[in-house]
Amino acid sequence: MVVSMAKLEDRTPVTRERAIRVAMALADADGIESLSMRKLAAALDITAMSLYYHLKDKEDLLDGMLDIVHSEFATPSAGDEWRAAMRKRAGSTRSVLAQHPWAISMKARTSPGPATLGHLDSVIGCLTAAGFSMAMTGHAMSILDSYVLGFAQQEASLPLDPSGDIGDATEAIMAQQEAMADSFKNLAAMAVSLILQPGYALGNEFDFGLELILDGLEVALLSDSVSLSQ
Repeated sequence: MVVSMAKLEDRTPVTRERAIRVAMALADADGIESLSMRKLAAALDITAMSLYYHLKDKEDLLDGMLDIVHSEFATPSAGDEWRAAMRKRAGSTRSVLAQHPWAISMKARTSPGPATLGHLDSVIGCLTAAGFSMAMTGHAMSILDSYVLGFAQQEASLPLDPSGDIGDATEAIMAQQEAMADSFKNLAAMAVSLILQPGYALGNEFDFGLELILDGLEVALLSDSVSLSQ
C-alpha cells in the first residue's frame, strides 16, 4: 500500500492543459484519426471517466488542441511594420503546422479559444493600425491564410525528405514512365531543368509566393488609401 501511494505521489498531476498537450503529442505521432478519449486516458494513466473531470468531451479536447496551435503562431502587435509582421506570422504558421499537420485539415471550431481569438484580434489590430481599412484587412487575412494553409497542406501531402527535396519521388516517377519525355514533355522538362537540379526544394517556393502577395497587398493598400482620402 505504501509503494502504491508513493507511485501516486510521483505521478505528474493531470490538468486540462496537460491532457490537451498529451493529446497533441499523440496526434503528432499517429494522426488525429487515431486519437480517442480512451487512448488519451491510457496515455495519462487515468481512467476514461476521470478524463471527463478535465474535458467535457472530444469536441472540447479538439477546441483546446487547436487553441494551443494558435498560441504557437507568431502574433503581431499594433504598431509593427505590417509587411515584416505578416511575413513572420506566415513563416511561423507554416512551421507550426509542419509540427502539427493534423491541424491543417481540422474544421473551424465552433468554440474558438482565447488564444485563437487573441491571435486573430492582434492580426486585425496590426493591419488596421498600418492603414488597412476593415474591408482590406479582411481581404489580406483571407488571401494570406489561404496561401499559407494551402502550402502547408501541399508540403504535408507530398513525399518530401526532411530538407523539402522531392527529387527522389520525381526520379521514381520518371523511371516508371519511360515514355514521359514524349507523352508529358513539359513535366519532363521541369523535372530535369528544375526539380532534379541540386539545391531545389519545394519550400523555396514559399517565400516567392508570399512576397508576391505582400507586394499586391501593398499596392492595394496605397490604392485604398488614395480612394479614402478623395
